[in-house]
Amino acid sequence: MSDYHESIDGLSSETMNISRALHSLKEEIEAVNWYNQRVDASDDPELAAIMAHNRDEEIEHACMALEWLRRNMPAWDENLRMFLFSTGDITHVEENMEGGEGSESPGRGGNSDLGIGGKRS
Repeated sequence: MSDYHESIDGLSSETMNISRALHSLKEEIEAVNWYNQRVDASDDPELAAIMAHNRDEEIEHACMALEWLRRNMPAWDENLRMFLFSTGDITHVEENMEGGEGSESPGRGGNSDLGIGGKRS
């Protein structure tokens, strides 16, 4: 991969695998965009359906890469749990979580204390 910003000799196997996953995620998302444009531009319904199927497969691949990142980088896990499946204004989710006013999220397993119930004054 030519996208390394540091010498490969100084990078751990873990960091290189994360880089691979990030590259794959970018490629899958790019493919989703391309297929989605082709679906919209096609005047042949059968071809559009095939490309929509291909687009949806790329979404599946992107989700798999994202899940690998969530399992292997704690910050991905933390942020995905905070933002995915939340309700309300996305730009205020973090503020609401920190202020204890966030909406319950399915990603939190029904835990309404949002992980801050053990804080002491």
